[in-house]
Amino acid sequence: MAAFTRFYKRMKRHPVQYTRMAVQIVFALFLLFVGFRFYQFYEHFNTMGAEPFVPRPSAVEGFLPISALVALKVWVTTGIFDPIHPAGLALFAFFVASGFIFRKAFCGWMCPIGTLSEWIGRLGKKLFKRNFEVPTWLGWLLKPLKYLILFFFIKFIVIDMPVFYAIDFMAGAYNKISDVKMMLFFMHMGGLGLKVILVLLVLSLFVKNFWCRFLCPYGAMIGLGSVFGITKIRRNEESCIDCNACTRVCPQRIAVSKVKAVRTPDCSACMSCVEVCPVKDTLNMTVAGKRVNKWVIPAVFFAAFFLVVVIAKVTGHWNTIISYEEFKILIPNVYNIGH
Repeated sequence: MAAFTRFYKRMKRHPVQYTRMAVQIVFALFLLFVGFRFYQFYEHFNTMGAEPFVPRPSAVEGFLPISALVALKVWVTTGIFDPIHPAGLALFAFFVASGFIFRKAFCGWMCPIGTLSEWIGRLGKKLFKRNFEVPTWLGWLLKPLKYLILFFFIKFIVIDMPVFYAIDFMAGAYNKISDVKMMLFFMHMGGLGLKVILVLLVLSLFVKNFWCRFLCPYGAMIGLGSVFGITKIRRNEESCIDCNACTRVCPQRIAVSKVKAVRTPDCSACMSCVEVCPVKDTLNMTVAGKRVNKWVIPAVFFAAFFLVVVIAKVTGHWNTIISYEEFKILIPNVYNIGH
């Protein structure tokens, strides 16, 4: 009973953070369900129909950001909306555009990799009684890495790739089963891949959100929209008591207590700093300079997300046009299909 009382009091003090954790868990479980259903879909074709048919879950396309970037280029330049992985394009376009208003809310509230990284960091804190931080000089060296990786993809796909080649790629056999190839890569990962993931897991155990802060190009792309400053966390310097609670609680390790306004593209709109501040109205989320309630950004973000999904489904921009008969040919030959 005493433990429940303590939990209730913590939840009452930090309702947004407990809601965020619940949302992270729900989306993680949902994506595990999507992965399981997709595996069942694959097994039907892989066993030549011996396993029962399960409809392909379109949400799996959210794990194909490179394909979606190619599709986005084609859509913007020609008006052709990707019929192969339409859900992937719809999700990718929304998440990238969301950065302009909602900052990196996708990273802080929905992203399964971000959730895993953050929760491993919490485990590390329990094990070692603290989260470690990289030296300042090393942080400056690591910070540009995710933008360099992003620049590589932007240059190779958006700048250098001819539109006709992008269309050919989009309609090609490799792209059509890129989701299957992705699943098989993780199911039969080689030694190098396992070592890289193990290193990232260990680093995340010591340095909270290591992948998100230093290496993730997807998050870097979403965060670029926030540089326009439509939304930002503002700190009232007059009422601030310099307790540094906001800086300590920030998953992205932003020095909130040292700035008047959080303009960095790393902010994931998690509201941790706003909620932990002990002085009322010292930290606030603002939209176009106007203070808003701490629930506004996450609430509107999810409302917009579900609206986009509904519109995509209603307008026929959610399910692939690849037929059952085509999957029947492609999937058994997945290992013979290359770039």
